[in-house]
Amino acid sequence: ERYKNIVEELQQLARSLLIFGMHIHVAMPDKQTTIDMMNMVRYFLPHLLALSTSSPFWMGRNTGLKSFRTTVFRRFPRTGVPEQFESWSEYENFVNLLVKLNCIDNGKKIWWDVRPHPTFGTLEFRMCDVTTKIEEAVAIAALTQAIVVKLHRLYTHNQSWRVYRRALIEENKWRAARYGIDGKLIDFGKEQEVAMRQLIPELLELVDDVVDDLGSRSAVEYVHTMLREGTSAERQLRVFEQTGDLKAVVRHIVAETRAGVSEPRQSSAHAVN
Repeated sequence: ERYKNIVEELQQLARSLLIFGMHIHVAMPDKQTTIDMMNMVRYFLPHLLALSTSSPFWMGRNTGLKSFRTTVFRRFPRTGVPEQFESWSEYENFVNLLVKLNCIDNGKKIWWDVRPHPTFGTLEFRMCDVTTKIEEAVAIAALTQAIVVKLHRLYTHNQSWRVYRRALIEENKWRAARYGIDGKLIDFGKEQEVAMRQLIPELLELVDDVVDDLGSRSAVEYVHTMLREGTSAERQLRVFEQTGDLKAVVRHIVAETRAGVSEPRQSSAHAVN
């Protein structure tokens, strides 16, 4: 019913939304912390998007983008990188205003790249493509959690990651969607372009002191494998370049995903029943 309502409201935008995204939830201790973490973590959204890129094709064409899904979802209202909010009450007032003015009926219709989830008590990351390897999904989820925990440790020691304007972060998001890990992001502090293949190891080094406490070192370290082998988008493109056949790309995707999943065996008793 909820999705029928979205189609009724957004019409062709919703009908054409033939995409799938990977969402990651990180639990938060309280509402104000959620807002403060959201403000800081926005800087890393392009980094995580680049690692997840897996949608280079659309309507049978090579789009030239590593994440064409990003541009498709951009058509929806209330998407993209959120603005900075000074407090939970400021965010809550914003949501209540949209509800009052019949823009939305609840906070779930704010589809930012990162948002406070309206009911789960989590900070929800929504900008990633669906990866085609289970190991990649786990690695990106673990890295996302580690980034939040690292920022929270700084936060509890009265330190803060610099908060940049939404428009600047959007510039990096475009670069991540276009080029994936083969591109460059802008270091706005240094006012320099830096290769993603340099930035990702630096990001892993940043969170290195929290991953053991989280028990996620092996999961996070799989990111090094992703840097060597390429993201799903790059692997799909290699198959297409070798075969010129999109069906071969589909078979490749299925094989990659199936390799990470084992189906449970039915017991003989269950089979009889």
